[in-house]
Amino acid sequence: MSPSVERSDPPYVQVVNHIRGQIQAGTLKEGETVPSARQIAKDWSIALATATKVLASLRSEGLVDAVPGRGTTVSKRRHSSPRDRFQLVRRIGRMYSPNEAVRIKAAELVAAPEQVADALGLAQGANAIRRHRVTMNTGTPVSASTSWFDGALAETAPELLVAERIVAGTPVYLERQTGRTATSGRDQQCAGTANEQDAEDLNIAEGTTVLRGRNWVYDQEGAVLEYGEYVTVAGRWSTYEYGLEGQGTT
Repeated sequence: MSPSVERSDPPYVQVVNHIRGQIQAGTLKEGETVPSARQIAKDWSIALATATKVLASLRSEGLVDAVPGRGTTVSKRRHSSPRDRFQLVRRIGRMYSPNEAVRIKAAELVAAPEQVADALGLAQGANAIRRHRVTMNTGTPVSASTSWFDGALAETAPELLVAERIVAGTPVYLERQTGRTATSGRDQQCAGTANEQDAEDLNIAEGTTVLRGRNWVYDQEGAVLEYGEYVTVAGRWSTYEYGLEGQGTT
């Protein structure tokens, strides 16, 4: 069944949203060819100029690249933020796209570092669960991340201490085990340089420019369910969308 344009949003926005969703879900994988402007115009029954605008918008977001001799392909420069992964879980039931592989390097109970204890609301030196992983994209390491949880969850959610992927994602697993539902999150990002651990994880030189991030996931009671820290190689785009209705300007 061919897709069709509805009239709530501008046609090109609807098509952009559709193709963006395919890329985020992994239906269109990195390096794969995106339909041409002519094909988009035919499939969606829209003007060629509108279809051309669709591809231009996707290029501007860093989602696709124009490749001479091949057309438009899905970019390899995208970074999936914690928000992207949680949305992917809700949409398709997994946290990683089909072209990604994840290696869990550590799953252990350790004394919480000061920043982690503060983030989770634990006493200094209290136990925390640490899950450290490296994400590979088509065989190349592109990001490393560490998820931290209250050590008290070790008994009710023992899989957190197993160095294997939790396919449905930790938020879904914790909801099943504890009844605590991930309802909101907060992310922070900053530029930085690779330390020794980053260099080992990402196969880059120490001092290389990287993007660092940290995130908090909150449950239905407003308590921190998970605190995370991550690092990704330079040149990969994170995308956030937000509304501006009712916001004044100066």
